[in-house]
Amino acid sequence: MIPNITRGSRMAGLMVYLASTDADKTKNAHADPHLVAGDAAIMAWYDDGVLDKDDAAAIAKHLDQPRRVFGVEVLQKDFRWDPVTKERVPNGHKHADVWHCSLSLRAEEGALTDQQWGDIANDFVDAMGFTEASGKAQCRWVAINHGTSENGNHHIHIAVSLVREDGTKASTHGDYKRAQQTCRQLESKYGLEELSSVHATRGYDRAEKATAARDEREMHRASLARKVRASATASGSEAEFIRRARDTGLLVRPRYVKNTTDVIVGYSVAERPKPGERPIWFGGGTLATDLRLGQLRQEWTDTPQAAMEAAAEWNAAARNKRKANPRGPEKATPDPQLWVDYTRNATVLADELRKIPRDDHATWAKAARDVSGAFAAWSYRLEPTPGPLAATAAELSRTAQLRAPRQHGKPVALPSIAGTAMLFMAASSKNKTAAQTALMVQLINTAFAVYEMHAQSGRTREAQRIRAVVENQLAPFTATMPKTVPVGAEQEPAREAVTPPRAVDIARRGVAPIRPGSAVPTTPTPSTPAKTYQPNRGTGPGLDR
Repeated sequence: MIPNITRGSRMAGLMVYLASTDADKTKNAHADPHLVAGDAAIMAWYDDGVLDKDDAAAIAKHLDQPRRVFGVEVLQKDFRWDPVTKERVPNGHKHADVWHCSLSLRAEEGALTDQQWGDIANDFVDAMGFTEASGKAQCRWVAINHGTSENGNHHIHIAVSLVREDGTKASTHGDYKRAQQTCRQLESKYGLEELSSVHATRGYDRAEKATAARDEREMHRASLARKVRASATASGSEAEFIRRARDTGLLVRPRYVKNTTDVIVGYSVAERPKPGERPIWFGGGTLATDLRLGQLRQEWTDTPQAAMEAAAEWNAAARNKRKANPRGPEKATPDPQLWVDYTRNATVLADELRKIPRDDHATWAKAARDVSGAFAAWSYRLEPTPGPLAATAAELSRTAQLRAPRQHGKPVALPSIAGTAMLFMAASSKNKTAAQTALMVQLINTAFAVYEMHAQSGRTREAQRIRAVVENQLAPFTATMPKTVPVGAEQEPAREAVTPPRAVDIARRGVAPIRPGSAVPTTPTPSTPAKTYQPNRGTGPGLDR
C-alpha cells in the first residue's frame, strides 16, 4: 500500500476534485467517488452514495468549520526558485491547513471492499495522530473511495483539517516517515502485499507512461537507466563511464559545484532527440537510487589523476565535444580468457551468496547490481528493442536499490563479476557463442540466489517477480543459445546444492545440465585462481573492483 501526501489551503477545492466524476469532464475525474469513512458527524450525514458537487461543498464546509470558528491559521515555510543563484530560497510562509493523503494498491493486488477500506482509513488516521486516540481533540476528516485509476491501482483519498475541534493545531512533523511505517503495519494486519522497507525503486509519472504508449516506444527513463547501468558496471573509472555512456548514444552533462568547472557532484542524461525536438533530461538519482554519482563512485578508484581525467571527460560531454581520451580502455579487445575467469567467478559467487546473511543488504545489493549491469550490457549489445535481457536487468536492479544505503555498511568482499558487463559490451552484436551461454547459466544461478534470499526473507513479491522474469522471458531466450557441450557429455559428479528453480532447468534445455555451484563443463578451467582483471586498465593487470 503506497501513501502519497500533499498539503494545501483550500478544503473546498480539494473536495470538488475528490468528488469529480467523468460527467464533470474534469481533469483526473473519477467514475464512482463515494465515502468509505470519516469523523462521526460526516458518517451520520452521508451514506455511501456517489458524491456530487453540492455534497463536496457541504463536506468541505463541515471539515473547515473549526478553522473558521477559531480563526486559526496553519502555515508552513515556502520556497521559490531564484533564477540568478539557481537555488531554492525562502519565500515566506503559505497556508497549509489541509492534509491530503492517497492510499493505493498495486494493480496486481486487485481491489478492496468499502468495509476494508473504511477499516484501513480509521486505523490510518488513528496512527497518524489525527483522532482522539492521540489523547487530543480530534481533527475532522473524510475518506473517499475513487475506485481503480487509469493505471489499475485501487485507491482512496483521505482529507484532514489540521485544526482540531478545540482550535489547536495538529502536528505533521515526520508525517511522511510515519505514513510509510503505518502502511507497513496495516499491510500486515489486513493481509495485504507488504512492500519492502529495505529496497526503494523510482516510480513513473502517468503522463510519462501515456506518452510512451502513444509513441509506441519504451519510456525514456527505463532506456536511460539500462544504458547508464551497463556503462557504469562495465567501467573501471569515472572517465571511462562517461565515454561509454556517450558511446551508447546518450547525451551527458555534469552538475558542478557552484562557481566551479572541475568539481562535479551529479549528472544528467538524455536520449539524443530527433531533429527539431529538445532532449528530455533525467538526473542519475531519478533513474535509480543506486545510479547517483556518489553511489557509482564507490566502485571506482579515487585518485587525483582519476579525478582530473573524469573532469576532462565531463567538460567535453557538457559541450558535446570530442572525448578527451578517444582511445580509452573501452576500445581494447578483451582477452578471451576473461570469459573463463568470469564464468568461474560467477559460479563461486552464486555459492558464496548462499552463505551471506539475508539481512546483509549491502552485499546482496552489490551482487544484484553487478548481475543487473551484466544483463543491461548484453541487452544493449543484442536487443534492438527491450527484450528478456532488459527485463531481467530491470528486475534485478530493484534489489540493487536500497532506501538508506549508508545505514547498511559496506558489502562483504566476494568474487567479482562486474567485468562481465565489459565483456558483453565488447561482444559481437550478431553472433551468440558457447562462452556466452556458459556465463549466462551462471548468471542465472546468481539471480536465483537473489530470488532465494527474498523468498526466505518473506518478501514474496520481490521473489515472485524475479522468478517470473527468469522463467517466462529469460529461459526461452537462453534455450536459443549455442550449446556448451552435447547433452549428457558432462561427467563431473553431482555436488550437493540448493535446487535451482524450474526456470533454470528450462534455460538449460539444449545445453549441458549444469549444476548450481559447479564449473561449466566444457569451459577450460585454469589451474590457478581465477583472474579478475580487465585488459588495458592502467599500466598492467589490476584487481577488479
